[in-house]
Amino acid sequence: MQDYLRQFNEYLIAEKNASPHTIASYLGDLHQFIAFLKESGHGEEAGEVRLEKIDRLAVRSFMSSLYARKCSGATMGRKLSSLSSFFRFLCREGLVESNVARTLPAPKKVNRLPSHLSVDEMFHLLDLPQGDTFPGTRDRAMLELFYSTGVRISELTGLTLGDLRLDERTLKVLGKGGKERLLPMGKKAASAIAAHLPHRQKKAVKADPPPEGLFLNTRGAPLTSRGVRKIVQKYTQGFAGRITPHSLRHSFATHMLGGGADLRSIQEMLGHSSLSTTQKYTHLTIDRLTETYDKAHPRAQHRNTPRRPGESRKTT
Repeated sequence: MQDYLRQFNEYLIAEKNASPHTIASYLGDLHQFIAFLKESGHGEEAGEVRLEKIDRLAVRSFMSSLYARKCSGATMGRKLSSLSSFFRFLCREGLVESNVARTLPAPKKVNRLPSHLSVDEMFHLLDLPQGDTFPGTRDRAMLELFYSTGVRISELTGLTLGDLRLDERTLKVLGKGGKERLLPMGKKAASAIAAHLPHRQKKAVKADPPPEGLFLNTRGAPLTSRGVRKIVQKYTQGFAGRITPHSLRHSFATHMLGGGADLRSIQEMLGHSSLSTTQKYTHLTIDRLTETYDKAHPRAQHRNTPRRPGESRKTT
């Protein structure tokens, strides 16, 4: 099985141009599936997991074990998708005859509203990093950029100095599937980045070789996703609920939509391949829609003296 996983890994890199995060997610799910097969005895022969012995029952039993562990529908769906992608690759290579994972229905997902901060909470968060220091200016620039552009954490950690156009206030990011997009950034974000660059330069010259990443850690190495999460967690400890870098992306989209931006523009800025992915933010505009309804619909307008049926409006 390890040889098949190695081939699948090479396929994801060379042909699918998948991100390291996506590859790690796929392989993690597959290793979990193989561990289940060894423990349960499904797909085994002479003490080894045999590819040709893995059937629909084995996959179904794996999904049942996830359900018993109270995994969410989204988690189960992702793992089933990983298995389906793996078996689709094996079918293409002629190693198996059918995609056994594809025969199972996708688990039902519970549509949870994305966590986000209010405008006041977001402004408060952006004011928390203090001081004209390397960590203070870096953290402020990073938070401003999250809120100004809605970038993913992987996109932020992948930024280089060459991706910046501060004079034009634009930013080039490399999104999912290797797709590039050019994003506008606000004046506050551009100003915060400009304030941080001298501090970054002093830190970078001490590293060998000099790093290309825009955001560095205290040792002068490129900041990792784990490092970014720890920084965000540091500043959001006093906030209600669990706030993550993805919550800042949700806040960007929510506030843009609430401010009048159309879904297509937000889809482009977020890098969503499908508009349906962006539409989850529309629930957050219900207050604005209700206000519009109350102002526009005749049955929602209040009158001081309601008329009886057949009674005409008095005019003077």
